[in-house]
Amino acid sequence: MRQNNHNILIELLVSPRYRIVRHLTLFIFVLFVAMNFVGFMEEDGVEISTPLMFIGITFFIIVFMGGNYLNIYILTPRFLLKNKFLQYFLSLFGLVIIIMAIITLIPSLIIEVGNQPSANPDPVKAVVSVVSSTLSFLFFFAGSTSFVLFKHWILDMRRAKELESATMQLELKMLENQINPHFLFNMLNNANIMIKKDPDMALHIINKLEEMLRYQMDESGREKVSLKEEILFLSDFLELEKTRRDRFDYSISVEGNQDNIQIPPLLFITFVENAVKHNLDGYAASYVNISFEITKKSLVFICENSIPQQVTVKETGGIGLANIKRRLNLLYDNNYSLEQTKTDSIYTIKLELKL
Repeated sequence: MRQNNHNILIELLVSPRYRIVRHLTLFIFVLFVAMNFVGFMEEDGVEISTPLMFIGITFFIIVFMGGNYLNIYILTPRFLLKNKFLQYFLSLFGLVIIIMAIITLIPSLIIEVGNQPSANPDPVKAVVSVVSSTLSFLFFFAGSTSFVLFKHWILDMRRAKELESATMQLELKMLENQINPHFLFNMLNNANIMIKKDPDMALHIINKLEEMLRYQMDESGREKVSLKEEILFLSDFLELEKTRRDRFDYSISVEGNQDNIQIPPLLFITFVENAVKHNLDGYAASYVNISFEITKKSLVFICENSIPQQVTVKETGGIGLANIKRRLNLLYDNNYSLEQTKTDSIYTIKLELKL
């Protein structure tokens, strides 16, 4: 509730939709000041008729509003926002002096136009009045300048946030594009191998590959996809891998309710690709076991693969894992944990996402 009120206040101060409201509020404030100014003249013994009072108030509003708009639309953008502080303060002080000179003439004009008897104000009181009025104008213009600076700060913050968001989305897209060609190369290589061994199986692989590529193309542009779709995608990937390796096995298990779980697309495929890549063993059986543990607050993904007795590929995850770590940082910030453990025979990755 407090956050909503804060947002409404910010919108009132900076949004173009409320520009009329802001100007109307300023006008009402200046009108109140003008009426008090004319009232002080009557207290000094100057009798003012209603028409002259209206003229005096109107003249005061024009001068006061004009000076304020000159400050916020010309002096502040031209000098203060360009860090020309001396020029700004000299210009503002000169503006206040000019306004005070004009305002001081208002009582004389009213007395002359209305043929009113001239009052004899106390000189000390007159000096105090001029000084206090000058300070009041300076404080008022300082307030309007502060408002302009605050408005520019808010707009700059919004632009910076929008730029950061746009940059993040662009970087995420670039990271996805870096991951996708690696995946596509692996799948095409698998299909090419099976075409030579078994044409019927190759046709099955090509059809399955078509489904996977369609999913990859259609879903990678979405912000979120269902966990069920991702699990099916991983299952198809591992099934294709199994068709080309005689002594390879895999399993996928899910604990908890996955119905309403939404995740970024293609989030786990890099881990699975690396597990498949690094457990290739020409001398013994190999496996990849995947499990999902779902609770109300978190989703835990565990990918476990066997380690070959003789290493035939690099042990590092390469660009793929570096990309997925960067992608996780962009998507989840500090709301995830990634652990990697390795023994002589098993390599395990555990990814926990906060829901």
